[in-house]
Amino acid sequence: MYLPCESVARYLIPIFRSLVAKELIQKYNFTQGEAAEKLGTTQAAISQYIHSKRGYKGIEQFNESLPAIQTLANETAKGIATKKMKADKVISSLCKLCKSLREERKIPC
Repeated sequence: MYLPCESVARYLIPIFRSLVAKELIQKYNFTQGEAAEKLGTTQAAISQYIHSKRGYKGIEQFNESLPAIQTLANETAKGIATKKMKADKVISSLCKLCKSLREERKIPC
């Protein structure tokens, strides 16, 4: 049995982090180190996200969901950059997205 949360942990979260990291760096001029600190990861991981070496495995499984994921990533990056979004809000938003995608059967099981 393959649980939806396994797909989320393996694929959705890295895709989401990659999109947020790119937005923070490209739009809000964060350094890789600053983005890493805000996302709770390493500078090396951020570098891999920026160069599309990480965060894209299994992305084809989420093609239908990419607009919703991108929208949340943009909102999250803006919230982080403006200091209006704390980690608990990011987690809550990602959980809501996951629940919505599961209800719409857009997360592979």
